[in-house]
Amino acid sequence: MIIAPLKRLKNKMGKYFLPVLLLLFFLITSGILYSSVHQTDTNYKEGQVAEESIRANKTVEDTPATDQKKELAADAVVPEYTYQDEVTSEQHQLIEQLFDMVEKVRKDSEEAEDDSDEEVTEDEKMSALKKELEQVDSDDITFYQQIPRSFYQLAFDLNQDDLTQVKEESLQAVDQKMDEQVRQSNLDSARQEAQEQVNELDLSNEQKEAVNYLVDEGVDVNTFLNEEKTDELKQEAEDSVEPVMIYQGEVIVREGSQIDSTAIQKLNVLGMTEKNQSFFPFVAIILVSLLQIVVLLYFTYPVKNKDERENQMVFYTAAMTLSLVFMKFFQLFQTEAVAYIPLFFPAAFIPVVLNLFVNRRSGILAAAFQVVLATFIFYDAVGTNVLPIILITYMFSGLMGTLLARKRISHQGRQSVLWIVVFPFLVSVILFVLQGVDFADSQTWIALACSLAGSILSLLMGVGLYQFIELMVTDNSDIVLNELSNPNHPLLKKLLEEAPGTYHHSMMVANLSANAVAELNGDSLLTRVACYYHDIGKLKHANFFVENLPQGAENPHNFLLPEDSKQIIFGHVSDGVAVLKQEKMPQMVIDICQQHHGTTLMKFFYSKAKERNPEVTEEDFRYPGPIPQTKEAGVVSIADSCEAAVRAMDEPTNEKIDEFVSNLITDRMLDGQLDDAQLTLKELKIIKRSLINGLCSTFHSRIKYPKMKSEAEKMKEEQERSGQ
Repeated sequence: MIIAPLKRLKNKMGKYFLPVLLLLFFLITSGILYSSVHQTDTNYKEGQVAEESIRANKTVEDTPATDQKKELAADAVVPEYTYQDEVTSEQHQLIEQLFDMVEKVRKDSEEAEDDSDEEVTEDEKMSALKKELEQVDSDDITFYQQIPRSFYQLAFDLNQDDLTQVKEESLQAVDQKMDEQVRQSNLDSARQEAQEQVNELDLSNEQKEAVNYLVDEGVDVNTFLNEEKTDELKQEAEDSVEPVMIYQGEVIVREGSQIDSTAIQKLNVLGMTEKNQSFFPFVAIILVSLLQIVVLLYFTYPVKNKDERENQMVFYTAAMTLSLVFMKFFQLFQTEAVAYIPLFFPAAFIPVVLNLFVNRRSGILAAAFQVVLATFIFYDAVGTNVLPIILITYMFSGLMGTLLARKRISHQGRQSVLWIVVFPFLVSVILFVLQGVDFADSQTWIALACSLAGSILSLLMGVGLYQFIELMVTDNSDIVLNELSNPNHPLLKKLLEEAPGTYHHSMMVANLSANAVAELNGDSLLTRVACYYHDIGKLKHANFFVENLPQGAENPHNFLLPEDSKQIIFGHVSDGVAVLKQEKMPQMVIDICQQHHGTTLMKFFYSKAKERNPEVTEEDFRYPGPIPQTKEAGVVSIADSCEAAVRAMDEPTNEKIDEFVSNLITDRMLDGQLDDAQLTLKELKIIKRSLINGLCSTFHSRIKYPKMKSEAEKMKEEQERSGQ
């Protein structure tokens, strides 16, 4: 058993045992976690073939990709233009004003010709027109300057009707085209379209030429780019672009693929092109290892018994170390092809074991830290869809394991299957459905098979290893107790040979006690074994106990002083404890041997001593104790006295047995012998009923039939006759 060498080690190390244990646990935990987060230095280059799949080491924004996406969104925005109808009116007015000036010059020229009978030359007309233009606003003069001289020449050469027609057609052509949105980009095409329409008019060539001059200058840009509004739209488009994210665990380059420029860009953003080891994961490892130790110390602090507290720490640290080793084992086989193989890990096993052998809270603590530690163990899967399923399954399976009753798993049957197998597997199915996996894909069924196998493995390990774990950590495991209950055990054989009455008495007390304890849902097997050895101390003076005296032999105590008899009778307890310790019996067996008489009064020898010396006190004739400390010890104490007393009764009847057992239990209660046995009044009633039933079925009086002879007597008479 581990518990025995552990005690020796604790005694040898003394106050250094616990610090060394926790330091060792810290180093082992940190070492295993380090092996999972440790990454070698790398230097990725474009064109290089990836020897293994390269995953993002953190979640960051891919800024270059986001900027490129924003630029594309901004370029896709249609520019905002504003149509200004006042431009059309201005152009119309300018053309009308032009014709007004031309007509005024023509009119003045005609009057001058009439007055002087001399023809006004073209140059004089142009000079007069320029004087008119000098009176035009400076903002409008540019328009008239851009009109070629040839137009003015045509205007002066055409007769009044033709000029009037040119004016009307020019204004109509310009107004018609300016009603449309004319931008700088389509100005030339708009002018060309207007000229084509003019060329189709029923005008002379000179008229068409004049109209085209005006159309070419009259049609102008009337729709302008609204830069402010356009910039706002572009900004809105850029703001609506979602950042391009690189998520931790995302595959940047798959194994065997060439690293291209896009991948290099992502690796640059992640800082992985020249990737050095980050110290943050290692700091996290130290912190989580220390946190687990601090929580463990705080968890066990309320336990007052130092040995029990240290045993809990040893069990927890050993169990969690085993859990880490298991997780690391499955992590070694995890690849992209079999990403869900960690679900094969028996996540419920360690919490179940701690729940059964320590307490439920330790199982919950283990279930929680298994999830935290699994995050480090499966560090390469961080950021993928695999890790959430693994962690949630581990947490749920572990917590379900702690809901089992604190008794052997094989005795719980359906409950253990539901809590450990069925419910965790259903949670796994739900998680896969939530992620929208394809159930037609074989990989999905492999993952579900791993999850189911992990749950079944937890159950099988819990059932199959229970007795071996019990053997290692306790001294009263079923294997040990079954071995001690074997009639061929040397001590039992010796008891049968040297003290047969005590042996028979022990067997009877064992049956009575085990049945009563079973009704209390106590440890009946332990109780039975303890009863087998509770009077082993009588071997030293077997003939001084009445049950071992041959029939007709005189009681040796008749020749001893009460004080001497007391020492012999008391001695069977201390001698029994010494023998059991020497044989390295379970501590509970030793305790029941030591407590089965409690501090009860040896009434017979006390009365005899009182007759000889009135100053004798009860304390001198009380067993050294202690009084029973457990329910099992309390039951054995009562059953031991009841069996011995009923055996000594003359013609015991059911009524006598009932009355005696009731009185004995009452006396033990009044004497304070059951104060520490943690037995309730309801449980005492159960014990009383069980003992009475057992004693009555064993020691009931047989009814005599005077007119009938037994078959044995008849056979004897027949043999005598045949012999005659």
